[in-house]
Amino acid sequence: MRDIFVFVTLHAASGHEEALATAMRQVIARTREERGCHFVEGFRSCHDLTLFYIHSRWVDDAALDAHQALPHTVRFLDSTQALLDRPAQVVRTRPV
Repeated sequence: MRDIFVFVTLHAASGHEEALATAMRQVIARTREERGCHFVEGFRSCHDLTLFYIHSRWVDDAALDAHQALPHTVRFLDSTQALLDRPAQVVRTRPV
């Protein structure tokens, strides 16, 4: 079984960029402690300061599924909806 790589794209609504960045830092810190998470990091575009990304690497689908059900993840998803001007895009991938 090969690792799962996840790419999340988040677009902050005008004026909510720093609130989104703070929420991302909080959830990423908790996610790093999870069993099955090899790597997680947040990024902000250099050219569009409203565009954010989360990149993570997981041992398998089960670990990622467990992550999505944890309270800190659910809280992040619920609380950031009001900070975004469009739905988040989440893509699960494997290396080619």
